[in-house]
Amino acid sequence: MTHNTVNPSVRSLDGSRGLFERAEKVLVDGVSSPSRGPINFTPHPIFMARGEGAEIVDADGNRYLDFMLGFGSLIHGHAHPALVGTLSEAAQNGALFATASEVEVDVAEQITRMVDCAEQVSFASTGTEACMSALRLARGFTGRSKFIKFEGHYHGWSDAYSVSSNPLPSKVLGHRNDPVHIPDSSGITPGALQDTIVLPWNDPERVEATLQAQGGQIAAVVTEPAMANMGVIPPEPGFLQAIRDLTHKYGVLLYIDETVTGFRLGAGGAQERYGVTADITSFGKGLGAGLPVSAVAGRRDIMAAQRGGKVLHYGTHNANPLLLSVVRRSLDMLNADDGAAFRHLDMLADRLVSGIRDVIARHSVPALVQNAGPMLQLYFLREGHESVTKIRDARDFGDVVDTVKFNKLAHLLFERGVYISPSAALHSVLCTVNTTDQIDRLVAAIDSAFDELDRSMGA
Repeated sequence: MTHNTVNPSVRSLDGSRGLFERAEKVLVDGVSSPSRGPINFTPHPIFMARGEGAEIVDADGNRYLDFMLGFGSLIHGHAHPALVGTLSEAAQNGALFATASEVEVDVAEQITRMVDCAEQVSFASTGTEACMSALRLARGFTGRSKFIKFEGHYHGWSDAYSVSSNPLPSKVLGHRNDPVHIPDSSGITPGALQDTIVLPWNDPERVEATLQAQGGQIAAVVTEPAMANMGVIPPEPGFLQAIRDLTHKYGVLLYIDETVTGFRLGAGGAQERYGVTADITSFGKGLGAGLPVSAVAGRRDIMAAQRGGKVLHYGTHNANPLLLSVVRRSLDMLNADDGAAFRHLDMLADRLVSGIRDVIARHSVPALVQNAGPMLQLYFLREGHESVTKIRDARDFGDVVDTVKFNKLAHLLFERGVYISPSAALHSVLCTVNTTDQIDRLVAAIDSAFDELDRSMGA
């Protein structure tokens, strides 16, 4: 692979600066979600005006290759003509009925064909909402209140899940055998978290010890199949199957949250890739292809607990027919040619990961790359941790990852016409319309940015 030097562009960000000055007066932090704001962007966020394929264009007309892609929502990139056409056609029939419709049956049938554990489906609007519904379902079906979640995993911002999700040094998290519960936010009552059991990830022994001690009170083990809230941390070989076996052994449900990984790592999601079958699963992001659609799916007997509202999940926008028309078309595109889209994504991911590792080696930078298919993250390693070869869990991330250096890299990439999340705890993703040329451009931009990082650090 050839790596061309990419010179920083001379760009104006006056439009973004002016918009941010206006936004600060009427929006909290000048944005509508904290990760978009001053905690990650210096001196202000870049305001985007439109997207085209794998690129976005900001308020000043600057173009960027987009490798954030709506935090993984845009599986087919921006404004894909087929999806735009479908949306436009469907809009002529109306935006919302809040009644039953044929398209919700079509999409539910598609999901049950694609995902092994999905015998029935329940639609929602956001990933957070789906995760809330799935937990209530697990509790209602089992009659138990407690559940296990893992440090660093994010299942939306509802109260019961909002604990020990953020990057923190391991000493703050306490001993692995007795993790400290650290609320993610003010405004969460102790009662909201009293049934949340927090454990380190990739540690089946701790899961078994907890199930052995409290299994009769635990409704479910809840996990991301690949950890996506600390960059990308794949499961250790055998870990997901181990917790599958343990939940069977102790009569506890396995809830795999595929809000991030679903319809991105394969037609059957991460469960297909890693060869494990959940009892309950949830989808968001990639399911909607950029539109607010999510779903809960699972075994028929479990899903039946929602019948007649016994385990309640209302929603005026549940199964919005306008949005589901796009979902139906998107899933058709992913399934076309026996899943060629997923093979294309994996090919591009292999090329990108290999290219970044070449850059790391050439610059002798203490860093590593981890990926789960077309989801990946570059981790800079802190001084004293240069020999680390793998990030296994949230404790590793908090102790060894240089988040400040990554943020600096992201801002250097902005100058080179590449857009990624400036947070090392998030990750980059690929879409079906990406090309090998775009992958090579990203590698070249990282190579050039490393040159500037080297100079700024006196290398």
